[in-house]
Amino acid sequence: ALLLPYEQALTRQVPRQHGWLNLSTHYPWIGMRTAALDGAHVEYLRGVRNPIAIKVGPSVQPDQLLRLIDVLNPEDEPGRLSFIHRMGAAQIAQKLPPLLDAVKRDGRRVLWVCDAMHGNTESTSNGFKTRRFDNVRGEVEMSFDLHAAAGTRLGGVHLELTGEDVTECTGGARELTERDLERAYRSSVDPRLNYDQSLEIAMAIVRKQQHYAA
Repeated sequence: ALLLPYEQALTRQVPRQHGWLNLSTHYPWIGMRTAALDGAHVEYLRGVRNPIAIKVGPSVQPDQLLRLIDVLNPEDEPGRLSFIHRMGAAQIAQKLPPLLDAVKRDGRRVLWVCDAMHGNTESTSNGFKTRRFDNVRGEVEMSFDLHAAAGTRLGGVHLELTGEDVTECTGGARELTERDLERAYRSSVDPRLNYDQSLEIAMAIVRKQQHYAA
């Protein structure tokens, strides 16, 4: 929900539903740069009935999250508000637990989602934007562990992937290197996991789910 004129133009009241709905998407979200409590983006999300989300990075403080919950989900409606944490593999172990503890201690109901992509983006020496597969998988697996330790539940994982045989993220079973990137780098924006890497991540998620369900 970055471009408010676009979102507002597609916000409607519809038959048999109360309130206003964003019809451009089911699940609008904003990042912390547009999540000022007195800002237009937060005010917009407050006024629609869609499930909504906030991207949460390593600079976010616990009190910020609690104030956002007060504004965006004052009635503590289950499923209304998600926090999508994107800390990066190097910072998640330090930065995520205080946020989980604060929200749980205050008794707030939110859906926690791990974005394992955007905190792990880097540039190579030859100018490609990429992500290391081990960092992506590591952040997903660490998210499961940290939520289990905090007594909270990881409710979803955000990935950017394709079923095509691209070479945009390094690593994985085929051990792609920086030299491989130029072979099939097709993304115009962010690097995506390819078919094989996507399956590897899916299996890693299944293993973690089975481990904590046992």
